[in-house]
Amino acid sequence: MSKLSVLIIEDEENICNFIKTSLRTQGYKIATASTAAEGLSIVNSGSCDLVLLDLGLPDADGLEIIREVRSWSSLPIIVISARTKEHEKVLALDAGADDYITKPFGTAELLARIRTALRHSNRLDSDTELYKRPYVCGELTVDFDKRLVFLNGESIHLTQIEYRLVSLLARNAGRVLTYDSILTQIWGPYIERNNQILRVNMANVRRKLEKNPADPQYIFTEVGIGYRMAEETQKGNEGK
Repeated sequence: MSKLSVLIIEDEENICNFIKTSLRTQGYKIATASTAAEGLSIVNSGSCDLVLLDLGLPDADGLEIIREVRSWSSLPIIVISARTKEHEKVLALDAGADDYITKPFGTAELLARIRTALRHSNRLDSDTELYKRPYVCGELTVDFDKRLVFLNGESIHLTQIEYRLVSLLARNAGRVLTYDSILTQIWGPYIERNNQILRVNMANVRRKLEKNPADPQYIFTEVGIGYRMAEETQKGNEGK
């Protein structure tokens, strides 16, 4: 694999060394920083492809780094933090983090989250259509070009809002989208911050797409945070 560079911004030496060793065995190039100032300096140099960020840094809160980077860059940022409360995860995701991992964590999970973040960052096109190929997961296909959804080869009737929800989640497969971010992208910035309209539409989507809505295969709820679409299981080459 071509060596991608990961920046670890973490002030706990043991954790930093664990991550560094785990990633180097997978062929990643590693840079490290123990302060926000040092980390931002490396990010600003343009020498990294992804950031692993601890929130509790000695000179600044990691949220400040996320907001600073997001003011000019879409560089993938994965938060790695001991903060486990739902509102803290929401704050980081709403600030612009691509993902959030709670300490302690395993190597396999970390590597999977990194692959997802890198894959997502490389899939964005410069055109207004974000994806030129369908999303395919198991028996579910979302054809962005034709604006159609298929399940087991059968076209599924969705309302305009329902399709936009499925399309938004599919374009961000593997990532958690917060309730507020979904509300803003589907209904606009002035929608009342009430999740009821979102819950009702999502329940309708699940009845149409999931064999058992209580045990979903495709759209998962991150309780208190938002929703996540299952990652693709194969490459879609053409619409059905």
